[in-house]
Amino acid sequence: MNRKKSFTHIFERIAAEHSTTVEEVRREIEAAIQAGFNNPDPKVQAQWAKIPRKGDIPTPDELITYVVRQAKQNDAEALLRRYLLW
Repeated sequence: MNRKKSFTHIFERIAAEHSTTVEEVRREIEAAIQAGFNNPDPKVQAQWAKIPRKGDIPTPDELITYVVRQAKQNDAEALLRRYLLW
């Protein structure tokens, strides 16, 4: 499965589970990213700085890529599959 399709699949599943649209899921994730990114706590800022991104702040796709990679690196792939990947 290519990366773009994988993201679509995740967002579609979240939208279906919450009776909303993919666009609303993306907007909510973007709002959460913005809130977290604007947190003045240096520890929080250090965590956000670890997320690879092309722009000033990570996109929902970039955030999910990072979270998935972190889960795999920390042997939490089973948990990830349970909650995100069917």
